[in-house]
Amino acid sequence: MKISLIGSGNVATLLGRLMLTKGHSIVQVLSRDIHHARILADELNAGCGDMDTQPDDAAEIFVIAIADSGLENFFNGFGLRKKLLLHTAGAVSIDVLRLMSERYGVLYPLQSLRKEMPVIPAIPFLVDGCTAEVTTTVLEFAKTLSDDVQQAGDEQRLKLHTAAVIVSNFTNHLYVLAENFCQKELVDFNLLKPLIKETACRIHYASPAAMQTGPAIRKDIVTMDKHLRLLAAHPKLRTTYLRLTDSIMNP
Repeated sequence: MKISLIGSGNVATLLGRLMLTKGHSIVQVLSRDIHHARILADELNAGCGDMDTQPDDAAEIFVIAIADSGLENFFNGFGLRKKLLLHTAGAVSIDVLRLMSERYGVLYPLQSLRKEMPVIPAIPFLVDGCTAEVTTTVLEFAKTLSDDVQQAGDEQRLKLHTAAVIVSNFTNHLYVLAENFCQKELVDFNLLKPLIKETACRIHYASPAAMQTGPAIRKDIVTMDKHLRLLAAHPKLRTTYLRLTDSIMNP
């Protein structure tokens, strides 16, 4: 397929690279920042332009990979009524594109993507289309990119997007809090990295609930009291500790 990317950030970059490796071609990169568009276009051997540039009519699919907040307010008179337009957001309705084209859908990569990634990770895709024909087309296209593709409507995508924020963004924030704590207490955060990997790996063969360990699940009041005494010097972290402990003890 011939693809036009609208956007030049993390998602556009990783999807562009993935599409190339799967035999598709990127014919154009459009972005509000022409400098960023040019950088990505050079990497993908594509044409480039800003949002006032005429879209390349050779493109069969236009993938809009911009921030959710920008997508909600995005409408550009590209004249693409007959082209297939796909947005990549998990928490934005498919209908945000209905004024732009008669054929539109969603290609949501359920993964945390960053330009700096040396290797493209496994990416499940949740897809949808405005009609049965479009849905079939998007499903077939997504299956060229990943072995894990499912159709999901707005409500399903929003639920999974919410869960993704919890397991990814919230978990990473806990790493931030733990790293800050270690730095202030002069202990080595790097020693925790094997534990982080092991904890993540366990859910591949068992439910997270079955793998819960630690003083809270054991109701080890003595150990928890020691932790809370130490955390007295870190009041915000102490509050987080208490709330998570309560959640574990009272699911």
